[in-house]
Amino acid sequence: MEVRRRQLINIFCILIVVGCVNTEDEKSPWKWECENSKCVKSLYDPASKEPALSLEACKMFCNEYGLLWPRPTGETNLGNFLSKININNIDMQIPKRGRSDSLLDEAGQRFRQIVSLAVPTGMSAKASGKALTIFIVNDNPDIKEFSLEMDESYTLRISSMSSERVNATITGNTFFGVRHGLETLSQLIVYDDIRDHLLIVRDVYITDKPTYPYRGILLDTARNYIDVDIIKSTIDASATVKLNAFHWHITDSQSFPFVMDSRPNLSRLGAYSPSKVYTKKIIKEIVEYGLVRGVRVIPEFDAPAHVGEGWQDTDLTVCFKAEPWSTYCVEPPCGQLNPTKEELYDVLFDIYKEMAEVFKTTDVFHMGGDEVSERCWNSSAQIRSFMLQNRWDLDKASYLKLWNYFQTKAQDKAYKAFGRRLPLILWTSTLTDYSHIENFLDKDDYIIQVWTTGQDPQISNLLKKGYRLILSNYDALYFDCGYGAWVGTGNNWCSPYIGWQKVYENRPKDMAREYSHLILGGEAALWTEQADSSSVEGRLWPRAAALAERLWSEPDTDWSQAEHRMLHMRERLVRMGYKPESLEPTWCYQNEGYCYN
Repeated sequence: MEVRRRQLINIFCILIVVGCVNTEDEKSPWKWECENSKCVKSLYDPASKEPALSLEACKMFCNEYGLLWPRPTGETNLGNFLSKININNIDMQIPKRGRSDSLLDEAGQRFRQIVSLAVPTGMSAKASGKALTIFIVNDNPDIKEFSLEMDESYTLRISSMSSERVNATITGNTFFGVRHGLETLSQLIVYDDIRDHLLIVRDVYITDKPTYPYRGILLDTARNYIDVDIIKSTIDASATVKLNAFHWHITDSQSFPFVMDSRPNLSRLGAYSPSKVYTKKIIKEIVEYGLVRGVRVIPEFDAPAHVGEGWQDTDLTVCFKAEPWSTYCVEPPCGQLNPTKEELYDVLFDIYKEMAEVFKTTDVFHMGGDEVSERCWNSSAQIRSFMLQNRWDLDKASYLKLWNYFQTKAQDKAYKAFGRRLPLILWTSTLTDYSHIENFLDKDDYIIQVWTTGQDPQISNLLKKGYRLILSNYDALYFDCGYGAWVGTGNNWCSPYIGWQKVYENRPKDMAREYSHLILGGEAALWTEQADSSSVEGRLWPRAAALAERLWSEPDTDWSQAEHRMLHMRERLVRMGYKPESLEPTWCYQNEGYCYN
């Protein structure tokens, strides 16, 4: 049946719907035919009356999921035909209106822009073909808030209504679902370089929803400042592959670029320069930019460790710039908050409150909590005195009590600042160890983000205790790995480099097994000790797209079954103006099946 379908595609689809090649219109000397699920290249004879498929048209019909990324999780029927559409005649109809109207209108504008970018630079699509009418049916148009329970499902139908019009209907239960449907629709429109036309796949029926509710990218903007346009491009590319979270690691011991009204000295002393800051106006703009694209922007204030620059005049830190730094922390400069200072919690409240004011759409808050050093705290006479006054020893177990003392008070300030008990995220650490986590952190309050390896027994043991997890295991999802060391010689600590194949094979289902329902999703992390605005896009893409399909679809098949689509997704990102890393020679893209064993 499958072979028969492919034969029909090759023989009839272009002949019936698009028409045969005219030598006057011919732009490319090549044609492609689908053979054994691969597009095979051959010269096209202008004298031949045989129909010809362009490369992207062939790829669209040469496997079950065409050029879609991530692949849908429900029914996927891409039909048998392509129709010419007029790029200047795309109309969107929204019968049911509500609070999300402005978001949907902007999403529609973005869709039109993406469709125009399907045409390669230097080429132009003919302004002829059928009109495209898109009907958006949002059953709950008043929902515009992120939540871990939000419905991101959608249904997409495409059909030819007449010789003059193609209809596409996208149905969803929220703005976020129909937005994803628009993203999928944009991927079903390809450029025909033989005829200079835009083509849309016809007779389509797709039902789709994500496997995991949290699918994200972490970007560190403290080790190196990242320009606002690169942050926006990261969010934009995330939306293209249906990632829905941008985790903003905005401060660290090296810099404090978050500009506050109540504590202006933190950024005045802590930013690399007055121009390398994030003002409230800028952050609000980025947050709204994310909302339109279905991407929540999550702030992280990492504490009680990872603080330093900006705090110089507060007398609220210990071991800042302590030497030798390797005695007190994992990278220079060292620095931790002093939990014994009561005024510290007033400063924390101000930071949390001003973050709550600008990160208005976030439904979670990241409190950091990694790499706390007992040696750092133990270097303070004031802290040692506080410990002894509380009848605590000066051992690791007692410093966990001090850490819990800090976390309990900080948690209370966070709830007051945000005005609600929103879910809190912490990195795995000695505090979150499964052997004692229940003594310190309530599973209903905290989500644990795993940064250790995918084989860490903490994963299964935390799941058994009922804790919800986000996976960022460094052996597959740290995208800063595989470069030269920046302290010392050789390669950096988490080398080697992680290829997209390993990202794709990082399977939450296999790690969680019967506790898969407690895996919220995952997140690729780009720490920027060795990256800045000039290199972020290449470090993230297209590897983050591999994560996107893993978390959206959780496919049972391996990376090799996705390679053809991955190569196209990379080309699509380039066409959309991003600068993803190259995966293979273009020859491999045009000659499927020859570049791997």
